[in-house]
Amino acid sequence: MASENHHSSHGLLVSFGEMLIDFVPTVSGVSLADAPAFLKAPGGAPANVAIAVSRLGGHSAFVGKLGDDEFGHMLANILKQNGVNNDGVLFDKSARTALAFVTLRSDGEREFMFYRNPSADMLLTPSELNLELIRKAKIFHYGSISLIVEPCRSAHIRAMEVAKEAGALLSYDPNLRLPLWPSPEEAREKILSIWERADIIKVSDNEVEFLTGCETLNDDAILSLWHPGLKLLLVTLGEKGCKYYTKDFKGTVDPFEVNTVDTTGAGDAFIGSLLSKLVDNQSVIKDEGRLREVLKFANACGAITTTKKGAIPALPTEMEALKLLRRE
Repeated sequence: MASENHHSSHGLLVSFGEMLIDFVPTVSGVSLADAPAFLKAPGGAPANVAIAVSRLGGHSAFVGKLGDDEFGHMLANILKQNGVNNDGVLFDKSARTALAFVTLRSDGEREFMFYRNPSADMLLTPSELNLELIRKAKIFHYGSISLIVEPCRSAHIRAMEVAKEAGALLSYDPNLRLPLWPSPEEAREKILSIWERADIIKVSDNEVEFLTGCETLNDDAILSLWHPGLKLLLVTLGEKGCKYYTKDFKGTVDPFEVNTVDTTGAGDAFIGSLLSKLVDNQSVIKDEGRLREVLKFANACGAITTTKKGAIPALPTEMEALKLLRRE
């Protein structure tokens, strides 16, 4: 496969979890009930991250389960078209591919309605995992939606253990979606249950508030999320840029001013682009100057993603990101 060859010089990022279809109203600022029609947009944070890495010239794979239906096969093909290895993708005959109806309310906040009862991604079992692929990962990336129910939760934990044993760096973006959890308490408990295993954690300002209960985003609140094995803690601040914390230093990286249309996928572009730069140069985490440069690049990738509708269509190439960096 020609598409594989240009990637093979890079370390592999394996992203684990859900891939689904977002149905987005053709008109913004309306409730789901008032939307006249919907566009289907492929999504799911872990899949977005894998595609973000590949689009930047990196080497990535996605591990997860889709329905053995038209939507599931469409999503598997989207991975392939975007140069993402899909050897870890399975199809379930008994359950459908997950769907989400997402609307941007007039205040810009997103409203979600999910169809997962159960969806195929929730039914991935530990014995179905492609362990050979997972063991090749230099970075293993995951979220928290795959922790909500069994058997997927056990598959998630097994995949993390196998990746860690094989020497991968573990990257965690909780990607809180409260409507999917039985209760906020359970969401907090399960999200934090695997907290101390991660080497890199990316949280949004809202997630810090949710996990710590602190309404003001200060260093004390953020550092209560630090754990001794952590190498890098990142807090994204939307249009205000991001904060970073390591064992030895901390700081803030300024944002880029862009014309925001839809924030979907911005966080995935941010963490994907960061990981694409770390996969072959993990020492960047120890060098503040280099880390700041990489985070500037990640901020640019996140910003570009907000200028177009949908996540995957909006994820930038290296050229687009460099163009925005030069504009500064």
